[in-house]
Amino acid sequence: MSNNRSRSGELYARAKKVIPGGVNSPVRAFKSVDGDPVFIEKASGPWLWDVDGNRYLDFIGSWGPMILGHSASLPVEGVREAALGGTSFGAPCELEVRLAEELVSLIPCIDQVRMVSSGTEATMSAIRLARAWSEKKVIIKCDGCYHGHSDSLLVKAGSGVATYGIAGSPGVCDELARLTVSIPYNDSGALKKVISELGANQVAAFIIEPVPGNMGLVLPDEGYLEEIRTICSENGIVLIFDEVMSGFRVALGGAIERFGVEPDLVTYGKVIGGGLPVGAFAGKKEIMSRLAPEGNVYQAGTLSGNPLAMAAGLATLLELKAKPPYQQLEEITAALSSGLKEIADKKGIEFSSSFLGSMFGIFFTSQEVRNFADAQGASQEKFKKFFWDMFEKGYYFAPSAFEAGFVGTEHNLELVSQTLEAAEEVM
Repeated sequence: MSNNRSRSGELYARAKKVIPGGVNSPVRAFKSVDGDPVFIEKASGPWLWDVDGNRYLDFIGSWGPMILGHSASLPVEGVREAALGGTSFGAPCELEVRLAEELVSLIPCIDQVRMVSSGTEATMSAIRLARAWSEKKVIIKCDGCYHGHSDSLLVKAGSGVATYGIAGSPGVCDELARLTVSIPYNDSGALKKVISELGANQVAAFIIEPVPGNMGLVLPDEGYLEEIRTICSENGIVLIFDEVMSGFRVALGGAIERFGVEPDLVTYGKVIGGGLPVGAFAGKKEIMSRLAPEGNVYQAGTLSGNPLAMAAGLATLLELKAKPPYQQLEEITAALSSGLKEIADKKGIEFSSSFLGSMFGIFFTSQEVRNFADAQGASQEKFKKFFWDMFEKGYYFAPSAFEAGFVGTEHNLELVSQTLEAAEEVM
């Protein structure tokens, strides 16, 4: 692979003049790894090519959506066929009904789905609905869990907020921030304590990534999700699972299927759009029926349920249902995760790795990472070194120590073996 990235440099210089920071999402900027981003020209299967012709084995998958690989034939054909009929109607179409029906059939604890255009919209809308349903105001979340960039949810968030060390965000009013309480993940005692201090009559909802992927991949302790379900039920608190990332990644039914714990509301994105902008929130009819026009909780979107995103998402879900790849994906992810750990141990490097389904996390620390504080304690300097040395060899991991990685159906054990050979040289 050539290390020439001159064309990317030229585009980045142009972008910085007309786009804040030169990027349309902060983590793309490579700032946390002390570098400049590459600009991608095309992608196919598990591969990316930048504008200078360099090829990379992709372990990001557009931050999760590309479970079938890049340019997968079924979603692409679905988009092509839909586009020929029109890109947007601003009116209902059959495709949005079909995608909602698939989601309801795959997730037994939900009755109705509202489509939106992003994960941020999904979580923002779920919070509004939970507040209206419960007639309470306070939201509890977990440190390091990222639920999009709406004002209520930027408190102690993960993903790019963690990457850039932003505690909250200028522009988020103190009055609103005070209505969000953040507690450590994997600590049900902290949840009980906050509810006791505030009073259950003040807490509307507890929103959580059941499998956090925005502080690196962190797994729930055994029994943790079951316990928080019980606590929320006992106190009349709406439990919201943010499965924008884990949905259809850790199992066909997401974390809900994997752990057998049912939330009151759940949010989706990424995979259900097949690579196009999409989000959704869903739940039991008695809660969802509060939404306008049936109820009085307002939420709307000009491009919600647009035929292109619905076609791509429907094609992806139908393929995952027809040919479930989850055992194969977990074998590949396990081989990568355990292989990296074995190499690091052999080289005497402090290293921890976790995986579930087709998601994985890597941390340069000797301890198991159970929460955001543990993730922050890992060496970011070693991560930067690992990232760049692997990148120069043609392996594209997330350019942030606080992001999960992903594999898809186009990855295989041979490609993992090649990755581990490169990692052994790097380590």
